[in-house]
Parts: sequence; structure tokens; C-alpha cells
Amino acid sequence: MALLVDVFGFLSVLLRGCALSAQSFTVGGVAFLLLLAQPLAPALGASGREIVDRTRRLLVWSALALAGIELLTLALQVLVLAGTLEVSPKDAATTSFAAATLMVGAGAVAIAIGATGSSPVARARVLGSAAVVILVAQVATSHAAAQIDGRLALGAVGLIHMAAAGMWIGGLPYLLAALARTDGPGWRLIGRRYSLMSIVSVASLLGGGVAMTIAYVGSPEAMYGTAYGVMVATKALLLGGLLLLGAMNFRLVRRLAADVPVSVLPLRRFAETELGIGVTVLFAAASLTSQPPGVDLIANRASWGEVVERIAPRWPRLASPEHDALGISRLNAQIVTASAQHQAAPLAFVPGEGVLPPRNAMDIAWSEFNHHWAGLFVLAIGALALLERTGRAPWARHWPLALLVLAVPLSVRSDPELWPMGKIGLLESLRDPEVVQHRLLESLTAVFGVLEWRARTQ
Repeated sequence: MALLVDVFGFLSVLLRGCALSAQSFTVGGVAFLLLLAQPLAPALGASGREIVDRTRRLLVWSALALAGIELLTLALQVLVLAGTLEVSPKDAATTSFAAATLMVGAGAVAIAIGATGSSPVARARVLGSAAVVILVAQVATSHAAAQIDGRLALGAVGLIHMAAAGMWIGGLPYLLAALARTDGPGWRLIGRRYSLMSIVSVASLLGGGVAMTIAYVGSPEAMYGTAYGVMVATKALLLGGLLLLGAMNFRLVRRLAADVPVSVLPLRRFAETELGIGVTVLFAAASLTSQPPGVDLIANRASWGEVVERIAPRWPRLASPEHDALGISRLNAQIVTASAQHQAAPLAFVPGEGVLPPRNAMDIAWSEFNHHWAGLFVLAIGALALLERTGRAPWARHWPLALLVLAVPLSVRSDPELWPMGKIGLLESLRDPEVVQHRLLESLTAVFGVLEWRARTQ
């Protein structure tokens, strides 16, 4: 239980990201089925029926995934609440957030059941109503519900924002499945209808995003001076990339509608890239729930001068300080010197206690060394990938192995207070959420390197 409490904040963000992704795929699937697949099925013939069946199956799995994630989230929240406030699990399960989570899960189960129904009319009623229930319940656990003024207006904006994200990003897997099961005339019909849905969704998404940014960030100072504002800016940049890809897809769809000979492969590839970036945006949105709105953080904001000083270009730090010069190493040495029994001397930092490890200027230099070398690796990987594309250096196709080379030293140096460099054991260190994040990202770096290397070398 203690370990769960220590890493719950990190797990809750991950689960929130998974929940928003599954919710978007569920809401997007409902919109795709009711607004595109079913209406166009007669015109598409046999492929239209296949698209409807495929959409329904994918919708069922998305809804079940959403229900499972919400139930897991509720179980973790109840356990942590019962373990930290000394209340019974029964009382913890009767809170408002538990009721909202159960509503989302119930709506997802209703969609999973309704998608298997045979009557299109009854199916539309069940799916549409359940999707609204899911969105309303999610708004009840958002920042809008915690506001004193303008709660209903912000809740309505948040609901429209989530619905638009679901129709656009959540509909992409269904679009890809539909494009794979039809031909030229079908591509035109599907592309034209989905393009119209996307335009409406993007307009609603942007309008809602601007309104919530004004309400929750409030000022330019909060945009660059608070963690919430920086995360909103990051989300906006990712959204800009999505809009660029969407514009490219829109041009392809218009060419298809005009009967201009064009390959559907770029359309599918752009949609796949949109989907990947879209899921990243959803996880960025989930991370916003872990931070208080920037408008509420008046004190301790970073000034513009501090931000400029920190991000000013500098020559990479290529020399690492000694491990003994780090703050935790020095403090450990002082504790050992002051202790009468050196073998039983306490550690300067214990993971999971909620206290940051001691830092000094050498710790900053140590971190900069890690990040700067990682940046050089990324530059080298990009150069090798471009070199491979020239066709003159076939050996460069092995560039993904550089990700493995990068992951190994990062796993050793990212947390110098841990084994093998420090005195804290590997399992004990997992009580620290920051360590868990480092280990997860280092593992993903290695896994992505292996998978991409296998794809490049077939």
C-alpha cells in the first residue's frame, strides 16, 4: 500500500491518459458509425456493410477498454483514499469522483452492448445517449467542476472540447479501417464525409481550447511562468502539427472528390501520423489534470528574464562532474563521518518520503551533461536516417541501434543516487515517481530501438 501511495500521482496521470484515449476512440467510434458508416453503407454496397461491421467491432473493444480503465482507476483511488485518510473502502466508494467514474464505466458498457444491437434506430439512441453520459461524467471530474464562478459555462465548453477531440482524433482508427476496405469511389464518399466532420470538430476544438486557455491560464505571465501554462503551450504546438497534417489530408480529399487520380496511400499515412500525435496530445491533456490552473498560481512564477536565461543557447556540456561532488554524495559522506557506527549510518535520501534529494551546482551540471549528450545522440540518429535515405550508405539503416546505446548510459546516470552508482537499491528506488518515469522511458527507448531496427532490416 505504501508503494502504491508513493507512485499513485504518476499512475493516475498515466491512467488518465489511457482513459482519455479510450474515451476519444469510443466517442469517435459512435460519431463515425452514426454519421458516416451507417448513412453511407447503402451507397458503398458490400464494402459498406463490411465497414459498418468493422466499426461496430472496434467500437465494442474501445468501449470495453474504457470501462476497464475506469474501473481500475476507481479501485486505485479507493485504495489510496482508504489507506491515507483512514476511511473504509465503502465510504471512499461513495464519493462524488467515484460516482462520476462509475457513470463513465456504465456509459461505456452501454455502448459496448448497444453496438451489437441489430436495429440501427435503437442503436443510435443507445449509443448517442451513452456518449453524452460519458462526456458529462468526465466534465464532473475536470477543472471546471472545481471552479466557483462560471462552472456551468466552463463545463459546457469542456464537454464540447472533449466531444470534438473524440470525433476528430478518436475517429481516425475507424477512418483507416474504412479506407482499407473500399476502393476509389468509396474513398471519395468516405473522405468527403469525414472531412466535413473534421472541419466541424476542429472549429469546436479550437474554440473550446481558446476559451479554456483564457479561463484557466488568464495571462501571458501565467503561460510561460507556470507549469500549467507551459503544458498548455506544448499541447497547442502539438495541435498545430495535427492541423498541418489535417490540411494535407484535406487537400488529398478534395482531389479525390474532383476525380483527380491520386493514391490513397498518403492519405492513410497522414492519418496514421495524425493518430500518433493525437494520442500524444491526449496524454498532454491528461497531464494538465495533475496541475492547478495557472490563473490560481500567483506566487512563485518564473519571470520572463529567468525563462530567457534558462533557454538561451549554450555550447553543450561535454564534461561530467565527479560523482563524489554531487549533493547527495557529499551529504552521505558527512552522515557517515558523523555517525559512530559507519555500517548503520542512515542514507541522506529515502525514496517515497516526499522529500527531494539534496541538490547543488554539480547536480545541475550532471543533469545537463546527460541531456546534452542525449541531444547529440538524437542529432546523430537524424543524420544517419537522412544518410540512409540517400541510398548511398546502406549500412546507415542500422541507426536505430543508437537508441540502445543511448538507453544504457541513461539508465545508469539518470539517478546517480541509485544503484549501481549510489547506495539505494533498484527495487527500493521504485518508490520515487521520478525514478519510475526514468526507468519507463529508458525501457521504451530500448524497445523502440529494437522494433525500428527489425523493421529497417526486415
